[in-house]
Amino acid sequence: MAPKPMDALNPSMLNVQKELLEAYEQASRGWLARVQSEMNLWSELASKLSATHSVPEALQVYQHFVAQRMQMAAEAGRQLFEECQRISNKLNRSLSGGFQSGSS
Repeated sequence: MAPKPMDALNPSMLNVQKELLEAYEQASRGWLARVQSEMNLWSELASKLSATHSVPEALQVYQHFVAQRMQMAAEAGRQLFEECQRISNKLNRSLSGGFQSGSS
């Protein structure tokens, strides 16, 4: 009996699933770290604002916070783009048949 075409793809498909799962897990860990970092930033803002004694001092604290938050947003956008690009590349390689065992 001739082998079924899908039988030859099973190891390759399992490798694709494994690679994608690893990429998703890595992205998830990165996003969790960013959420924790943002929570720390908000907590720091609250404590610093409560310690201020004047409006100009509070504005300076808030200005510093906004600058940090903008920097974090830019970094998160860059990370999201890279993660999507990495996953898209894996999917494209698997759909084009170029996904070999052990490649990344």
